[in-house]
Amino acid sequence: MRSRNTTEPSYVEIMTATDSSPSVPSADDLTAANVTWDLETLLDGVEAPDDLLDQADTLATELEANRGTVATLDGRALADLMTKLARVSELISRAGHYGGLRFAENTQDPEVAAVMQRLEERSTAIGSKLMFIDLEFAAADDDHAAKVLADDRLAFCRHHLENTRRNRPYMLSEPEETILLETSVSGPSAWVRLFSELTSVIEVELPDDADGAGEGATKTVGLEQGLATLSDPNRDARAQGAQAVTDGLAPGLKTRAFVYNTLLLDKSVRDRLRSYPSWITSRNVSNEASDESVEALVQAVVNRYDIPRRWYRLKAKAMGIEQLADYDRMAPMADTESEVGWEEATGIVRDSYRSFSPELADIVDRFIDERWIDAPIRPGKQPGAFCAYSVPDHHPYVLLNWASKTRDVLTLAHELGHGVHGYLAREQGIFHQSTPLTLAETASVFGETVTNNRLLSMIDDPGERFALLASVVDDSVATVFRQVAMNRFEHACHSERRDVGELSVDRLGELWIESQHDMLGDSVELTDNYRSWWSYIPHFIGSPGYVYAYAYGQLLALSVYARYEEQGDGFVPAYLELLRAGGSMSPEDLGSIVGCDLADPSFWDAGLTIVERQLESAEQAASAAGMV
Repeated sequence: MRSRNTTEPSYVEIMTATDSSPSVPSADDLTAANVTWDLETLLDGVEAPDDLLDQADTLATELEANRGTVATLDGRALADLMTKLARVSELISRAGHYGGLRFAENTQDPEVAAVMQRLEERSTAIGSKLMFIDLEFAAADDDHAAKVLADDRLAFCRHHLENTRRNRPYMLSEPEETILLETSVSGPSAWVRLFSELTSVIEVELPDDADGAGEGATKTVGLEQGLATLSDPNRDARAQGAQAVTDGLAPGLKTRAFVYNTLLLDKSVRDRLRSYPSWITSRNVSNEASDESVEALVQAVVNRYDIPRRWYRLKAKAMGIEQLADYDRMAPMADTESEVGWEEATGIVRDSYRSFSPELADIVDRFIDERWIDAPIRPGKQPGAFCAYSVPDHHPYVLLNWASKTRDVLTLAHELGHGVHGYLAREQGIFHQSTPLTLAETASVFGETVTNNRLLSMIDDPGERFALLASVVDDSVATVFRQVAMNRFEHACHSERRDVGELSVDRLGELWIESQHDMLGDSVELTDNYRSWWSYIPHFIGSPGYVYAYAYGQLLALSVYARYEEQGDGFVPAYLELLRAGGSMSPEDLGSIVGCDLADPSFWDAGLTIVERQLESAEQAASAAGMV
């Protein structure tokens, strides 16, 4: 059992003891009830998002006059065309983000859903008019393209155009591309929307221990609140919560499996038509990574599955149990977990970012103070958390589902990392603001690490240090090893769907358990209930192949943070330069800004060594505290 002086404050209590925090958070503060975003500024002065698309459609019609000429345009003419295309893209993106973020607020509002669908259909129709631009430039003579791309007037879109030409092997004719684009609205996009609506109404029945509730009374909550019980300090509460989540997943399991099977089939057809050699090649191409480099990352992580196994065995000893169950993995190591109010949490995150960079902290302040965040849990709200960049001449937005848990503080720090990245990269314009997914997690993980280490610096007691280090290792294991295990699950599903056919619910459960067992070995008991837990993860549905980018980003961010620890304040300018660069360069060139050689296969081993050092620090703290 854990042995610590329970009269001493836990690290959660230290977190809540900041000068700016109220001693007793109000109900509104605990639920972040008043933290809602303002989406109206996205409309840029017009009354409705359709007005933005009207403008985009008019410009697109004008641009159609360039059909048949793009491959031969000189630098000046191509720069003029791309400037107009950027404006069309910005208008479409403003309208699309407005509709999509309104839908995320409440996926069950039929009027909002209808508006989003209409905007998507109109945006697709406008995009199909302009498809010829990419296709014609991709087909341009190599010598002419090289000469044009050297023109400084094309700096704002050069990398985008270079990537367009790299995609030539996988492009189809314009009529074929038009068909795929037009049918995507009633095909993959429709299935993704259905999945989002299905998961947003999943109900979880938890024990109700509120005052006055009778024995056996329950309360109905959403999936997010059900999953939050997995970080409850009480093991019985975690076990009951896990059972309740499984029960909540059961009614729609067959339907969600059908949705996944349909998308697996659709992707296999599209990949075959485009001649992609594997199910993940399309994702790798968009990430500007080769199949070989991604496989090297995955294998490097798989080869170190000993790290999560070693961690979970240590955690079981510290918890005084023989073996963790699947619902124990995210259990906090503090004896109790206090609720964290919004004011307390934002104070911690503000201070953490300011300890690294006042410039980044000022941007974080704007997110918190200027209604760029939507935080409360509401019926029908999209689960999870995300950051939406919107458009370069506007600010990004962050969506949370605030449950007043310690983990929510780190989620806030994580999503604000995305936010400051998108904000600083705005100067790159619509073509280069976003990075490939492989670098998209760099700033978010970095911000989370800064926050974690800020908290760690406040603690001297070994037991408290172990509690916080445990959360650090938990996050690294979840982000690196679990995401790669999920990549292996995806690989098995896509491969078997193509080779064998439709996967049954039972087979999906088998593949899920196999991929998790490969990572965990005998360090964690995987219960039968856990077999259905693949079925609420949106990445498998809307972003196939995405998940390895979390491991990529975590290992890269840890390596970047290690350079910060080595260089101190002198590292900050290079880091800010990396964020400002957005996606204007290749991943290798972006990494070189902060001294990371992403082309070196041993780079991933170095990142995994950092995770192992985190584990070793936790082992030392546990030993010093007499927990093992």
